[in-house]
Amino acid sequence: MDTTIHNIGIIMNGVTGRMGTNQHFIRSILAIMKQGGVRISETETIMPRPILVGRNEAKLLKLAAMGEGIRYTVDLDDALADPENIIYFDAQTTGRRADAVKKAIAAGKHVYCEKPTAVSTEAAYELYKVAKKAGVKNGVVQDKLWLPGMVKLAQLRDTGFFGEILSVRGEFGYWVFEGDVITPQRPSWNYRKEDDGGMIIDMLCHWRYVIDNLFGKVKSVSCLGATHIKKRWDEQGKPYKCTADDSAYATFECENGVICHFNSSWTVRVRRDDLLTLQVDGTKGSAVAGLRDCVAQHSSATPRPTWNPDIDSPINFFDNWTRVPNYQIFDNAFKIQWELFLRHVVLDDPFPWTLLEGAKGVQLAEKGLESWEKRCWVELPELKA
Repeated sequence: MDTTIHNIGIIMNGVTGRMGTNQHFIRSILAIMKQGGVRISETETIMPRPILVGRNEAKLLKLAAMGEGIRYTVDLDDALADPENIIYFDAQTTGRRADAVKKAIAAGKHVYCEKPTAVSTEAAYELYKVAKKAGVKNGVVQDKLWLPGMVKLAQLRDTGFFGEILSVRGEFGYWVFEGDVITPQRPSWNYRKEDDGGMIIDMLCHWRYVIDNLFGKVKSVSCLGATHIKKRWDEQGKPYKCTADDSAYATFECENGVICHFNSSWTVRVRRDDLLTLQVDGTKGSAVAGLRDCVAQHSSATPRPTWNPDIDSPINFFDNWTRVPNYQIFDNAFKIQWELFLRHVVLDDPFPWTLLEGAKGVQLAEKGLESWEKRCWVELPELKA
């Protein structure tokens, strides 16, 4: 039986960073290669052929050795000039992304990139317009949509379990060590505004696509940021001043009336089910989802508490919740979206998570910063397709 293999050259720029290495290269592209590609049918497969791009040749060589025939280069222009490379992927720091993406579009490459897609809404929206004018396919990483917990929330919503959704409360974050005694879990640039760091620009991009896709289109935001930890130590053990916000307390109003409030912090100690939890309350039921798990409580199982602070509560509020079953096998969220984008490029399958959606994420972050500065609610103008 003859087999058709679509070999797709993918330029992976910035792959030596934490996210680029772990989620995009090892757990996505390398995993797809090791499984034999993206299977279209019994006789047709998409096979990624990555070329790793970065500034540290030693790191690139180490990554390339993880698979067979994996190319690498420190010369982006050389990779862009190769007609076999038809996709450009960018996981660099935010400030480097827009110029590199534009260069890739000018070279006729389809574009897939991390978020934030740019440092400003104007620059992010310009990327979308440039890609659309050039006729190249484009996409933005929106990985949290494929986390098992978020998939289960969407399933509950689609079955009508919630009735009318009223509100969503999100808690995200954990304690990132300062670095003087214990090694911090995140890079130092995250805490320097001059290096495009900050919780608001980082996480509000995520909350935009999570809310837009699961609960309703965001129309306005009220956000307060804070730099709780003023001093940290970098990768060389040197102290530095924190100039970016490490926490964000944001409320989002949706067009359909749903109210969402998300606390995001690198200065919080976790006493909840997961590093990210979302509680969704509706007229007919509620659910609490983490990264992988989800529990639900129907209106018929909801207890009737009464306020009495003088006695121990007769109700254990962790009872009367039912774990939502795993109706499917869950793969890595980044890998799932990579496979969808590869199918989009080869087969023209729908892929709605475009650079326009990336621009909307940057817009929410920018409006969140504006809200913090002005200490007021800020509306989000429509970014038109």
